Amino acid sequence: MLQKSYLTGGEVSLTEELKDIATALAIGLGAIGPGIGIGLIGKGALEAIGRNPEAGNEIRTILILSVAFAEAVAIYALVIALIVKFV
Repeated sequence: MLQKSYLTGGEVSLTEELKDIATALAIGLGAIGPGIGIGLIGKGALEAIGRNPEAGNEIRTILILSVAFAEAVAIYALVIALIVKFV
């Protein structure tokens, strides 16, 4: 926020500062859930493959789909953060 005022040579409005904070919170908090979820999905998949190695290919397929769905939440958070920042 201070960088903006130095770079532009003027004042930065409170609205712009609040948008910056909201953007950081949106992507920061929006990435916590998927990060934890992907870790738990991976843990479960590795435990399942360890118990039943013959089912490794099926488990791996389900793992990839689950990670993709969890990652979609982080992408939605990024889109919301960009909307807050630039709209």
